[in-house]
Amino acid sequence: MAEAAGGPASGKVAFELVSPERVLASLEADMVVVPGEEGDFGVLADHAPVLSLVRPGVIEIYDGNSVSRRIFIEGGFAEVNPKGLIVLAEAATPLPELSLDRAKELLRNAEDDLEDAREPSESEREKLERVIEVAKLRVEALETHGGAV
Repeated sequence: MAEAAGGPASGKVAFELVSPERVLASLEADMVVVPGEEGDFGVLADHAPVLSLVRPGVIEIYDGNSVSRRIFIEGGFAEVNPKGLIVLAEAATPLPELSLDRAKELLRNAEDDLEDAREPSESEREKLERVIEVAKLRVEALETHGGAV
C-alpha cells in the first residue's frame, strides 16, 4: 500500500483499489468517498478503523476540494486501517473507460435475459436481478458524471 509521504501529518490517506483483473489505484488522496452498504462514507487521513461491504456505485477520489478520479465499482469490501484504505472490488472500471451506449446495451441485454429466462430458480432470478441492478447503476453513473474523471 502506498505510504503517506509525510506520515499521518501529511493530511493524505493512502488508498488502494484492487479488482481481480488489476490494481486500479495505489495513491495518496485528500479524501476517498466509498459507496458503502449502509451509505456513502468519506475516508480522510487518520480515519477510525472500519470494515464495510461496498455496494455498486462510484468511488470518488479527491485532491484538494475537487474530484480527481471516479471509478465505478460493482461491489466488494472496504477496510480502513492505520495505514489507509483498501478496497477489494468484485469488478471496477474508471468512468472514462466506460461508454454510455455500451452501458445501456448491457442493461437491455440483462433485462432481456431475465425476461427470456423460463421459470428461473430463485438463485438464478437473484443473479439476473443483481446484474440488472449493477447495469442500471452504471448507466446512472455515466448519465450523472458523463464519464468525466
